[in-house]
Amino acid sequence: MSARPALVASDLDGTLVRTDGTISDRTVAALRAVEDAGSTVVFVTGRPTRWMGEVAAATGHTGLAICSNGAVVWDLHRERVVETFELSVEVGADLVERLRRALPGIAFGAEAVGGFRHERAYALRYAAPGVTTVDRLELDEPLVKLLVRAEEGDVDELLAAAREVVGDLAEVVHSSTSGEALLEVSASGVSKATTLARMCEERGVDASEVVAFGDMPNDLPMLAWAGTAYAMGNAHPDVLAAADRTTLTNDEDGVAVVLERLFA
Repeated sequence: MSARPALVASDLDGTLVRTDGTISDRTVAALRAVEDAGSTVVFVTGRPTRWMGEVAAATGHTGLAICSNGAVVWDLHRERVVETFELSVEVGADLVERLRRALPGIAFGAEAVGGFRHERAYALRYAAPGVTTVDRLELDEPLVKLLVRAEEGDVDELLAAAREVVGDLAEVVHSSTSGEALLEVSASGVSKATTLARMCEERGVDASEVVAFGDMPNDLPMLAWAGTAYAMGNAHPDVLAAADRTTLTNDEDGVAVVLERLFA
């Protein structure tokens, strides 16, 4: 990329965010330099919208974010949903039935625009407001993301098994940086890449003008779509294998290192 990118798309956890959950002053300064140069920063994450306030506060970023693996476009400044690409109630219920039958021992969580519900057997990593616990998940509203958790087992094996069950009914990815057996299911055709591409088209930005950063398999379509893409030094082996470019780890401010060079 000879000219400065028009848009910087970055994953959060394991990419922009350090392992301890913080965002460094160096990274914040690099993001500010991007915007001062007239380019756009877009956070592209698996996180739900309810986890975005702390990121906005830490970075001072007030633009748009793509959340829940592409299912939601979120206005960080107004704290409101701009657009959603949801799993219908019918498809969601079908997915739950298929996966529950094929993969014994799993439990479900359901992320909707209005909040999060999870089965009692679905252990939460963090306590959070707006969360409801149920004995058995019954869907009565569209979802931005269905989550599938197994108590034990290899996450890549679980992913392969779930994809075989789901087929083309939905998109199944995993993004956990802790190695836990957790899958994320989105509506068919919805990914970080599809929503980012749509956003760029609306703004007259070509893929060749985009630089993207990521670390996990759910970032692969976005990294493949962007004109310039970097895998983090701490990335999943599949991401490192697919990447043309790598940078330092998230704990070494790998995103900032690249942005400082591109926007010098």
